[in-house]
Amino acid sequence: MNTNNFPKGFLWGGATAANQLEGAYQEGGKGLSLPDVLPGGKERMKIIASPDFDFKIDPKYVYPNHIGIDHYHHYKEDIELFAEMGFKCYRFSIAWSRIFPNGDEEEPNEEGLKFYDGVIDECLKHNIEPVITISHYELPLHLITEYGSWKNKKLIDFYERFARTVLTRYKDKVKYWMTFNEINSAAHFPIMSQGLTVSNGALDKKNVYQSWHNQFVASAKAVKIGHELNPDMKIGCMILYATTYSYDSDPKNQIATLQENQANNFFCADVQVRGHYPAYTKSLLARQGVKLSDIDYSDEELDLLAKYPVDYIGFSYYMSSVVDVTHENQETTNGNLMGGVKNPFLKSSDWGWQIDPTGLRIALNELSDRYEKPLFIVENGLGAIDQPDENHYVADDYRIDYLREHIEAISEAIDDGADVMGYTPWGCIDLVSASTGEMSKRYGFIYVDEDDEGKGTFNRYKKKSFDWYKKVIETNGGDLA
Repeated sequence: MNTNNFPKGFLWGGATAANQLEGAYQEGGKGLSLPDVLPGGKERMKIIASPDFDFKIDPKYVYPNHIGIDHYHHYKEDIELFAEMGFKCYRFSIAWSRIFPNGDEEEPNEEGLKFYDGVIDECLKHNIEPVITISHYELPLHLITEYGSWKNKKLIDFYERFARTVLTRYKDKVKYWMTFNEINSAAHFPIMSQGLTVSNGALDKKNVYQSWHNQFVASAKAVKIGHELNPDMKIGCMILYATTYSYDSDPKNQIATLQENQANNFFCADVQVRGHYPAYTKSLLARQGVKLSDIDYSDEELDLLAKYPVDYIGFSYYMSSVVDVTHENQETTNGNLMGGVKNPFLKSSDWGWQIDPTGLRIALNELSDRYEKPLFIVENGLGAIDQPDENHYVADDYRIDYLREHIEAISEAIDDGADVMGYTPWGCIDLVSASTGEMSKRYGFIYVDEDDEGKGTFNRYKKKSFDWYKKVIETNGGDLA
């Protein structure tokens, strides 16, 4: 098919998060963050969701985030590999607790800032545009245990100080920013983005919506700061997007699908992009047992949201979802913090995530039509069990096939009229999984010799997909063979 639709200057690259690859969890003055107390393994989510979860490190568990892939000491080597692939950009995050170890200090940790000086300068040396997520599932632990996390308005000020610190420091080096990673994921599992779980109030939906409001205000403040520092700075939101289908044409399923889209895909973006709460807010909250009067907000905060909407929409896309409220005992499927009824027309990954490239084309059209702002696909990829040969080579044709089909879908969406800025596949180098804390769930173009226990040589090896993606970038998406 013709895939020559990608515009000149399209931002090809890859994406990671600090807590999943840096390691060095107690080096350089870093304080503990939420991921540092999340145990590894397939039981991770179950353990976190227990009423007894106390946000403490338990020696009976393994904590892969403590080690990551030791990017803290390997970042020059890793970025050089990204440059060899031809990356135009690299999306990564700044660990809040490296800059403010407890999150509430008055002054930042200079040693933490110097680490990111090095990462950013290394990117620029290789003509790679940094794309930075200010907060990516790595809230300082002290802000959870001392302040109750994002349901406390004090976190707005703490985030503003953090954002101002990094935006000021890098105002002339970094053009592209995002305020919160997958902010809407709290609809299903608020631990990652909001620091809320059963043991500290997640079951009371009022806390989730209050946390969102506080984050919306914090995000608007970051946009204000960024634009004042450098008018050329582009600051986006970042949402998890799962194209959502109704199981059939039953009107009950149609209305349920509409409401599912409002709750999961659109609500957070509606506020951050449009600058105001959508008309369906009252009914959405009511379905969750929450009243508007339960939310602490002010006219001044609403004015801030209106004045400082985001410049673009960053989003992750891994799979689509199916809604069915009319049939019982339907087979379900797993997904990126959300699942749904199994779609019989789709294949699934090793982790049960349904593979739907056409769903990405639909997502781009839906978001383009709704918001009329640039779109940036900042996560997409296939988590799989890679089997290296005796030379540590991984022939990951399954990953190439997955990415090829999704890149074709992006090209089709651009032809449809969508304004797409770039594409950064997730985990461009193998890293610790957010959902399970495993290394065995691999996404990268680069294999890291490390197991689920954090043991290995930590040597880096190019997979087959490395050279394939290099060719894709060289041809601006023209050669996907």
